[in-house]
Amino acid sequence: MQLHELMSSQYSDNPFLLYRQLYEQGPLIQAGEKVIISGCYGIVEALLNDRRAGKDYMASVRLRFGVDVAEQAVFRGISRMFLVMNPPEHSRIRGLIMKSFSTAEIQPLREMAITVGNTLVDAFIDRGTCDLAQEFAFPLPIRIICRMLDVPESDAHKLGRAASAVVKVFDPQITQDDLAKAGEAFTTLYDYFNSLIVSRRGNTGDDLVSLFLRTENNGDRLQHDEIISNVILLFIAGHETTSNMICNAVLGLHDNPQQLALLQQDTALIPDAVTECLRYDSSVQMVYRTALDDIDVQGHFIPRGTNLFLILGAANHDPDKFTMPEVLSIRRKEGRSLSFGAGIHHCMGYRLALAEMEVALQILLVRLPEMRPVISGVKHNHRANLRGVSSLPVIW
Repeated sequence: MQLHELMSSQYSDNPFLLYRQLYEQGPLIQAGEKVIISGCYGIVEALLNDRRAGKDYMASVRLRFGVDVAEQAVFRGISRMFLVMNPPEHSRIRGLIMKSFSTAEIQPLREMAITVGNTLVDAFIDRGTCDLAQEFAFPLPIRIICRMLDVPESDAHKLGRAASAVVKVFDPQITQDDLAKAGEAFTTLYDYFNSLIVSRRGNTGDDLVSLFLRTENNGDRLQHDEIISNVILLFIAGHETTSNMICNAVLGLHDNPQQLALLQQDTALIPDAVTECLRYDSSVQMVYRTALDDIDVQGHFIPRGTNLFLILGAANHDPDKFTMPEVLSIRRKEGRSLSFGAGIHHCMGYRLALAEMEVALQILLVRLPEMRPVISGVKHNHRANLRGVSSLPVIW
């Protein structure tokens, strides 16, 4: 298998084909000089937990786009996100952010999600139809992030649209047009949050920006541009991944009507359903690592400098880990999906994402019990690393 095969649009419509192909080709697949692909659960989990399999983001940018492009503001900004760092800098920035982020308990955020979700449904429930992606799944998490940052919800659409443009720089399929739009979008976000941070200095509020400004560890504080980059990261991670996961869950459940009926009969199963939907059809399909040293993983040797493409979606469908992985079963009690990653880069906001997904399903089941997708109108986003839809028409 070669890397370009991961980009095939046929896998957007049926990723199970890719998962089977990866499984059949073995735990480590040579995909070029110093390039390895793996969809094996044991290998992927081990490498995610191995600090020798780290990040080398700027080197990958220079390799993909050239030295001059790597100096653009969008890449300099992303390089300050803890997501792309290795220890000790990763530990420093993540630790400072966690001190603020963890002050917000999940229950108030869950209640916030209930309020926002019901308000969104109020706007279209009488129509009998809507685009669930554009009118519910995408606005829900972005409005919650706006509230957490105490920015006007009227700005949510503009900020969310910009975040969606920036996130494309992480996709191997990015075009020159996408790259130009990502640069413009990053400038929009940078200017917006630059002004916001300046206005919040000295603020005693409990919004995340104010907390980021006040948080310190032995005199160490987040710098101005570090705050901007990592607030942008919150928008990207909390918006695109959760929104697409809500849509994937809805489609997965409607593709498995017996499981949907089971959930409708007993909404206490919603947390289990969310867990299984995350495994069954994850929004984050792929993560990238570099072997920072020679690695021996489960008897397989990986030389230093190897580029590692770890396919989370395939790992979540590994038949050596999950019984009948292509079957969605909300009563499944085996294994742990890798949809939120593992190790030091495990998703910091996973509890919030779970809460938002649980609330979203609860609201849809209760308020739109007859809702069903119009499959002919579903538009997949055809990205290699972030699986989801741009349009999900539904009727009831």
